[in-house]
Amino acid sequence: MDNIADLIEQLPPELQQEVNDFVEFLMERRMPKAKGKPKLDWRGALRDLRDQFTAVELQHKILEWWGD
Repeated sequence: MDNIADLIEQLPPELQQEVNDFVEFLMERRMPKAKGKPKLDWRGALRDLRDQFTAVELQHKILEWWGD
């Protein structure tokens, strides 16, 4: 039985590239994702609503919006 490298060498170049892309995809999928500090660029986005709603009311409103 041929090993995988021998089988890949028998493929035309465009299929060899496809195999290469697939292997890279598989390797990326197995690698743990790097976790950095969370970005808080959304902070303050609801500031204009703080006079209309309490924090708890906003949480309930957000859950309603997500449910739509």
